[in-house]
Amino acid sequence: MSNLPKSYRQFKKDHARLWRAYDKLGAAAAESGPLDAKTRELIKLGMAAAQRSESAVKSHAHRALEEGASADEVIHAVLLGVTTIGFPAMMTALSWAQEAISARTPQGD
Repeated sequence: MSNLPKSYRQFKKDHARLWRAYDKLGAAAAESGPLDAKTRELIKLGMAAAQRSESAVKSHAHRALEEGASADEVIHAVLLGVTTIGFPAMMTALSWAQEAISARTPQGD
């Protein structure tokens, strides 16, 4: 993914061996079942919202869009959390997802 946060890029540089192991684990998890990449990213988006992790919500929103999810699908993935993570947490995650969508959408569209 492009535009990774500076701290993430620095970790990758400073701890290359650990990063490679982490990356390999993620790839193995992704390949361990039948879900396609878009679906995996939408699920991870929901998990990130539940964790109230701004950087992860934005990252997985971007990744879902890169994998072909529409803005509406990204928003829906967050909205589904309203009864699971609560209205305030869902609203916070929604604002982060909308920021990620806006960052990818050319102004004027």
